[in-house]
Amino acid sequence: MLRFSKIFTIVLLLFVHSVKAQIELGLTGGVSYYIGDLNPYQHFRSNHFAGGIFLRDNVNDRFAWRLSFTYGNVSGADSLSSNPNRSARNLSFRSRIIEIGPIFELTFVKFSLGNITDKSATFYLLAGLTYFNMNPQGRLNGEYVDLQPLGTEGQGTNLNSRRAYSLNQISIPLGIGMKGNISKRVCIGLEYGLRKTFTDYLDDVSGKYVDPNQLAIQNGPMAAHFANQSTDSPAIAGTLRGNPNTKDWYAFALATLSVRLGKLNKCYSFSSKRN
Repeated sequence: MLRFSKIFTIVLLLFVHSVKAQIELGLTGGVSYYIGDLNPYQHFRSNHFAGGIFLRDNVNDRFAWRLSFTYGNVSGADSLSSNPNRSARNLSFRSRIIEIGPIFELTFVKFSLGNITDKSATFYLLAGLTYFNMNPQGRLNGEYVDLQPLGTEGQGTNLNSRRAYSLNQISIPLGIGMKGNISKRVCIGLEYGLRKTFTDYLDDVSGKYVDPNQLAIQNGPMAAHFANQSTDSPAIAGTLRGNPNTKDWYAFALATLSVRLGKLNKCYSFSSKRN
C-alpha cells in the first residue's frame, strides 16, 4: 500500500492540468460514526468529531471533483445494545480514521462558482475511491491497546488460517450534499457520505472464537482477554464472535467552507472554454 505522501502527490498532480482552473480550498467539520458488528443498525450512534481539508476543481456547471483529506474517530460497544446476546458478548472498540482520495460531485442543477444571483446553489450526489488508515483499540485498566497486533481471533497462529488484517484499506464514498455561494469567493455546504469498506475488521470483530488457552499461549494473555469478554460463561471455541458475511461501514456528516483561489474572471462562464 502506498504511503500517504505518495498518494497525495499522485492525485494532486491531476490538479495542475490548468493554472486557471476553478479551484477552491476548503475546510470541513462535523461528525463520524460506524456501522458494523458492534453497531449493526443505528446510524449516528456514538458520534465523534471529524474534520479535514480539500481542494475542489469545478470542471463545469454540472461536475466537480476534489482531493479530500478527512480525519475522524469511530467506536462501538455491545453494552449500548438492547439485544441480550450482543450485550452479553460485551465487546467494544475505538478507531481513528485517516482518509484521503478523490471524490466526485454531480450536481442536480447547474452551478456556477462565485455567482450569487444565478446558479448559486445546488444539491449534488457524491462518489469516489479513497484510501483510509484505521487502528482498532480496546481499553484495559484505563489504557487503550492496539488490537490488530494481538490477533484476537487467532490470526497468525495455527488456530486461524488468516493472517493479520491490514490497517490500510480502500473505501467507496457514496452520499449527497448541498452547496451554495455566499459571495464571489466563498462557498458553504453540508454533506453526508457513507463509506463502503472491504474489511470486516474496522472493529476487530469478524470470525469465530478460538480456544482461549491456546490463544494465550501463542499470542499472549492480553490477546485472550480482548478476544473474549463475555459477561456470561466463556464463549465456546468455534462459535461465531462476529458476522463474517458483512463488511464494516463508516460515515462522515460534514459542514464545508471553501474559498475560491486565484483571480476572479468577471467574464467567466461555464458554457465557454477556460481562459
